[in-house]
Amino acid sequence: MNPANYSVISFPFLGGLEVNPPRTLEIGPLTIHYYGLIIAVGLVLAVMYCCRRGKEFGLKEDDILDGVLWITPFAIVCARIYYCVFSWEEYAADPISVLYIWNGGIAIYGGVLGAILGMAVISRVKKVKLTAVLDLILLGFLIGQSIGRWGNFMNREAFGAATDSFFKMGLFNTRTNAVEYYHPTFLYESLWNLCGFLLLHFLSKKRTFDGQIALGYAAWYGLGRCIIEGLRVDSLWWGPFRVSQVLAGVSCIAAVAVLVWQSFRPHDPAKLFVNQVAARTAEAKENSATE
Repeated sequence: MNPANYSVISFPFLGGLEVNPPRTLEIGPLTIHYYGLIIAVGLVLAVMYCCRRGKEFGLKEDDILDGVLWITPFAIVCARIYYCVFSWEEYAADPISVLYIWNGGIAIYGGVLGAILGMAVISRVKKVKLTAVLDLILLGFLIGQSIGRWGNFMNREAFGAATDSFFKMGLFNTRTNAVEYYHPTFLYESLWNLCGFLLLHFLSKKRTFDGQIALGYAAWYGLGRCIIEGLRVDSLWWGPFRVSQVLAGVSCIAAVAVLVWQSFRPHDPAKLFVNQVAARTAEAKENSATE
């Protein structure tokens, strides 16, 4: 095979479609990696969505934009820490290389945990309800995760084990010097997250308590990731266990359990943070009018 075709990606189920997307974009002396560009696009769209719907959760646009400045660094640092902790053999000989994040090596679950930590901090600073923040921001996360997985596609990474299934994806294996077929797990997760976003977007309009959508995120994403992670060949391991698969399964079960428990409890609409904010605003206006 011509070396120029080594990076071709084929999809037999799409009529034998073959694509060869570039990994980088050259603009003069500047080299832009499509992986980072796609993640940036996902982040921007997620922020735009959250700003547009912020008032429905009792949050101001300024609070959301300020929150991004907190959440993003927390997410990046924790995504790196998560990856390095469970891939320590790659860095043990040269620990300082842990800081070389430009060489790759982040884990989305670490990013999610870091983002939640960042949300906890900004909620305390801004004096807003954490569960309301989680409901909105995790909806935005599903947008970012759905789009961001296409960065893995551009890098020819995060694919699954060899398969002959209908949805198989062809990649050239330089070791066997042949095209082999794998599960396109990046595609599975992208579509799963998109479906989850659409479902939770509409359910969020009828939520009965703060934190309900966040629990829905944990249940939906956890279920999908638990299944899809089992198909991947690049998982992070802790002994005999795939770390992200275990975390996804536990979070899914815990979230479902809490949602079931909450379904049997009465919920006062007045306790929703958005309604509390509306009540305080109305009271302030009334007091101002009587002065």
